[in-house]
Amino acid sequence: MDDMSDRLTALRRAFHKAPELGFQEAQTKARVAEVLRGLGLEVHEGVGVVGVLRAGTGNRAIGLRADMDALPIRERSTHDYPSENEGVMHACGHDGHMAMLLGAAELLAGSRDFDGTVVFLFQPNEEHGLGAQAMIEEGVLERFPVEEVYAIHNLPGAPLGQVSTRKGLICNSESLFEIRVQGQGGHASMPHVGVDALTVAAEMVLALQTIVARKMAPGSGAVLSVTEFLTDGQRNVLPGGAILKGDVRAQAPEDRAAIEAHMRRLIEGIAAAHGVSSEMEFATEFVETINAAEPVDAVYCAAEVAGLDLIRERPSMSFSEDFAHFANAVPGCFLLMGNGETGAAGEPLHSDTYDFNDDLLPIGAGFWAALVRDRLKAEKD
Repeated sequence: MDDMSDRLTALRRAFHKAPELGFQEAQTKARVAEVLRGLGLEVHEGVGVVGVLRAGTGNRAIGLRADMDALPIRERSTHDYPSENEGVMHACGHDGHMAMLLGAAELLAGSRDFDGTVVFLFQPNEEHGLGAQAMIEEGVLERFPVEEVYAIHNLPGAPLGQVSTRKGLICNSESLFEIRVQGQGGHASMPHVGVDALTVAAEMVLALQTIVARKMAPGSGAVLSVTEFLTDGQRNVLPGGAILKGDVRAQAPEDRAAIEAHMRRLIEGIAAAHGVSSEMEFATEFVETINAAEPVDAVYCAAEVAGLDLIRERPSMSFSEDFAHFANAVPGCFLLMGNGETGAAGEPLHSDTYDFNDDLLPIGAGFWAALVRDRLKAEKD
């Protein structure tokens, strides 16, 4: 296992040095496909990369997913394998997710001690919520049908290798919004002549904060954040136009719809009160991630077999996950695995000093193998 750990560490750090943004993962995809072919797997390249491994005569099949894309973040790490792609960084651990799944492919290809088919799904563009749907639309689940699908995400600040997940909702949805306000710009010394779009938009920002606090049930888990405020004003020029951008997180589709409806009423009402025009776009890129009961039980079992610390029915996560599209199509389980509590491994996801913990690589690979062996049990002679 030490030799394997060294190989996975070298592979993970190679991924880390060459990060690529969503739908631009050409070098990453080529490297993944090369490793899979070297292990003797059947490999298919399309929107993503699919590796197929068969053993025995069983007709059951399960899917294991890893994400491949990086983030537009300038790395500030001090280790000796920093990003060589300026302004792009593996700040979410997708480099480690790929390496763990490739390690599982190595273990399973070497042992073939299961009965059925494992479909290794390497997905692009998870960060923008577009990659899973693109693979599905390309027909990946028709070409490589699976009964269940699983995904691991590392969790900084949690003990190394600790597994946690839950049945039902595991990750929130994310909807992006953009609000445009058009008033009448003018001279800063004569605000009464025009209609200052900045003041109107500022009123909207404050009003939007009342939706979750006063319109949603306590404990809904919803979050509404305005993250950008842009105007065409200058030092002595009152802006005639303003743009607000932000996102909404929700734990249920009906909450998502309710928040959108409340937002539209507030924006239209405030705009009308000030005599300006307004437009709002609201687009859901990540739907809620829902774990099915049987795959969650399978994860609990595999964690115990692998001797890992396990938290059952953990609280759901407020972040969003593109794996939701796979879990909507096939019963699935998204699980968290502790990345460690100290140093760069404990830094928050999307931090410019975060790093995946290489000590987790053999643990994750071993967990994947244990899950496959349990779900695709080989018949004993």
